[in-house]
Amino acid sequence: MSDNQQTQEQQPQFALQRIYIKDLSFESPKAPEIFKTQWQPEVKLDLNTTNTALEEEGMYEVVLSLTATVSNGEETAFVAEVQQAGIFLARNLPDADLHRTLGAFCPNLLFPYARETIDSLVTRGSFPALMLAPVNFDALYLQAQQQAANETQQ
Repeated sequence: MSDNQQTQEQQPQFALQRIYIKDLSFESPKAPEIFKTQWQPEVKLDLNTTNTALEEEGMYEVVLSLTATVSNGEETAFVAEVQQAGIFLARNLPDADLHRTLGAFCPNLLFPYARETIDSLVTRGSFPALMLAPVNFDALYLQAQQQAANETQQ
């Protein structure tokens, strides 16, 4: 192996390999009665990310879980859930960069797919489109890091 090849293999590498839906759910427990009421939705959005190292070195699965629960008054109009996943190649990254890539950058890549899937589910359920606002995963990642550091100090 030449020095040039060895140097290239040690360079940081990042590549998206695949994006897919891992799990998908939609329920409208009060249909069809909910369609007869005045539509004044209240949206609650829960999101979570996880990542898992795969068998092949440098390969990771990142899963972004989104749950949109929409209430109309006291009644739950619908719950739409998606686990949007991706397989990413991330090699030769320093630990801090790897954690940030898997915890913030990858979810940023997955979010538009998850948002479109949620919107599609909602409209297929005969509800008005639900366009979720962008999420700042970098800020969420930093917040989680600070919270973990604070818990370690206590």
